Amino acid sequence: MDQAKQDELKKAAAKKAAALVEDGMVLGVGTGSTVKFFIDELGKKKEAGLTLKAVVTTSSRSQKQLEDYGFTVSPLSEVDQVDLTVDGADRVDGQLNGIKGGGAALTLEKNVAVNSKKNVWIVDESKVVDHLSGFALPVEVLPISCMQVKKRLEDEGLKPEFRLEAGGQRLKTHYGNYILDLKLDRIPVPSGLADYLDHTVGVVEHGLFLGICDQVIIARDNGDIEVRSR
Repeated sequence: MDQAKQDELKKAAAKKAAALVEDGMVLGVGTGSTVKFFIDELGKKKEAGLTLKAVVTTSSRSQKQLEDYGFTVSPLSEVDQVDLTVDGADRVDGQLNGIKGGGAALTLEKNVAVNSKKNVWIVDESKVVDHLSGFALPVEVLPISCMQVKKRLEDEGLKPEFRLEAGGQRLKTHYGNYILDLKLDRIPVPSGLADYLDHTVGVVEHGLFLGICDQVIIARDNGDIEVRSR
């Protein structure tokens, strides 16, 4: 499929998600190529009179785009709860569980998501899988114990590798931490792995988003827009 056709599908999915946004909401906005089109749709709705109580976002790129459309972006700590968050995902399975963190913003993404009444993901068909697989699982770790955590994960057969910048140095997250990508072919029991990582000292957060997404909007290659709800 050519890029223009793929973009049209993403725009259609973004428009479907934008239809969920209502006046007076506290809105959470993620990041990614499809979310970019969602923000464009928000800009159109603002021109037509949309007013939001507050907007929070998970990336500086989305923040700039929102501000260019005249939205004021607030820190998550300044809102009580988010009414709706629209974000992308790196993988999503049949139970609406997902892998996120390809952009290294998993900690902020998860904090926004768990403090949202409703989470909607917009993805193209390539991100949809039967079982979580095909994408390395990001794990954010503290620099102070990163080598010990890496060794522990290696001993468990989880194949961790530091995520690197283009110049070869370790990538640092917004919070100054490192990312270990678990190069797993497939995650047979996501809940078990999530529990293990949650209880591993030195792990800040991981990219397994389980039981968080309420609805996924999928841009299918045949032009259809599929909506799945939990």
